[in-house]
Amino acid sequence: MSRTATRALAPALAAALLLAGCASQPAPATTDAAVETVTLEVAAVQSPMTDVVLAAAEAIEEGYEIELVEVSDYVTANTIVDDGDVDANFSQHVPYMESFNAGNDGTLTAVQPVYNFVIAFYSKTLDDIADLPDGATVAIPDDPSNTGRALKLLASEGLIALDPAVDPYAATVDDIAENPKGLEFLQVPISSLNAAYEEADLVFQWPSHIAALGLSPEDDGLITELDDRFALHLVVREEDADSEATAALIEAFSSDEVREVVEANPTIEVAF
Repeated sequence: MSRTATRALAPALAAALLLAGCASQPAPATTDAAVETVTLEVAAVQSPMTDVVLAAAEAIEEGYEIELVEVSDYVTANTIVDDGDVDANFSQHVPYMESFNAGNDGTLTAVQPVYNFVIAFYSKTLDDIADLPDGATVAIPDDPSNTGRALKLLASEGLIALDPAVDPYAATVDDIAENPKGLEFLQVPISSLNAAYEEADLVFQWPSHIAALGLSPEDDGLITELDDRFALHLVVREEDADSEATAALIEAFSSDEVREVVEANPTIEVAF
């Protein structure tokens, strides 16, 4: 190649190298790539509560994920949220939460209703509540909110009468003003009411628990009730109520995915 040709190629080579150098520069990292996924732990006791949590996990917005934490009882579900060990729970209605707060100096708050459910009294030996014998043993929950609910339901059937000066939702067995059948009351935790079903004449129970015995309120309940006051809520600590993470949880727990799970279960109904 001539010296003239070499000089003519030099500017072209320089330009090509410059362009190649520009093309090889790494692209700046995007903001989205730098954001790590935040895991939000949500406690629940059993189905259908756990089913709802899993459905919310499918719906949670990008940047978050939900991890289901299964626990054995409702007190534990509240304690681990109140202590900050998990981010939220889905296991209770507002009256139960308020009772926990009052008894444990808790700071829990309900942020999203999800579903309501039919509550009922059941019997292993009776087909009609009119056949309840005198002196029958009636098993009811021992926590204040569900005690009142159970007694109010019995009063609505005329089986007992409550002191009219007392809020029926807050009633205790000591507030029974009339007990014409001489009913005997056995108070145990909700988780023990299935066992009481084997011995007591009448048992109050949540549908999620009684299902383990092959029973449902629609088919087997002798007295039933649906009260919006007892809709199950997503619950967090008060200090977390307005956080971005809680906002993401609220959106997920009121999503179409959750609605589909609730509507597929005949014992519960959508509350949002």
